[in-house]
Amino acid sequence: MEQIGLDRLTGIIAFARSASLGSYTAAARSLGISPSAVSKSVQRLEARLGISLFTRTTRSLTLTPEGRDLHERALRLLREAEEIEQAAVAARSEPAGTLKVTAPFPVGVHLLAPALPRFRERYPNLSVDLRLGDRFADLIEEGIDIAIRVGDLADSRLVSRRLAPHRLCAFAAPDYLARRGTPEHPDELVRHDCVNFRFQSTGQALRWPFRIGGRVVEITPDAGIVTDFSDAVAAILVAGGGIGISPTYIAAPYVARGALVPVLREFAVERSVVTALWPESRRGNPNVKAFLAFLGEVFPSPAPWDALIAGAGLSAYDDPAKA
Repeated sequence: MEQIGLDRLTGIIAFARSASLGSYTAAARSLGISPSAVSKSVQRLEARLGISLFTRTTRSLTLTPEGRDLHERALRLLREAEEIEQAAVAARSEPAGTLKVTAPFPVGVHLLAPALPRFRERYPNLSVDLRLGDRFADLIEEGIDIAIRVGDLADSRLVSRRLAPHRLCAFAAPDYLARRGTPEHPDELVRHDCVNFRFQSTGQALRWPFRIGGRVVEITPDAGIVTDFSDAVAAILVAGGGIGISPTYIAAPYVARGALVPVLREFAVERSVVTALWPESRRGNPNVKAFLAFLGEVFPSPAPWDALIAGAGLSAYDDPAKA
């Protein structure tokens, strides 16, 4: 029997990832190589097999019938390889190698990234590949070790752990409130300049949730400024642009230095939950175990950013261990 060569395996991996993600560019980003390298690898695989695996357009890849059949077989092969690798990793007691983590931009920038140097000091033989974005990656197919997600968790193939509540509150700059007054009820927002957030994934504007009379009411204010980046909302508010909704962990540093103040705080709600997810195959992985333990420090309970917004004082935010 002819032994399969490395180049052929590379082609199968490039093909499987391209089929799963729908483009050479996305596959290249996932694999850490160039789109042209992915394309050439798939083309060589097609030439060896004598079949077309994709119907190509300028914007997308669509599997041919032969490609769909090979994709299922390729995924089974890669899952077997994954199980072999995880068995070897689990036999190692000390964290080492590379840990792939994915998270939304705001959580990654404000909470994970500042904490990673401490994690690396603790585990110098373990490097972290942090991937930020709003797309929900397929952890199993893309080889991701841990995902941090906010909101709906639909993948039953994953193990999950709640990290912290995802609370939203309204904020404004002190000078704006001095000029325009402070609203005492959500109904008064119609008399204010509002700054809203638009989801990149759907293009829809955020509906502002408030707890009124024992139930959550959602409103979409008439916003003078709309942006699709959470940090931009905070920057606009700090500049006196009006009143806007922000996750408490984004607004907390601004509140700590007096650049923003909570508005309608008694109507604020816990919108959803920040959760860590990982594949079942990673359960015994020492890298994953170490990072999950570390996440308990990154997301203490109560969360210091929520404690600050609630009026617990600056020290709780400056030192999470005090929260």
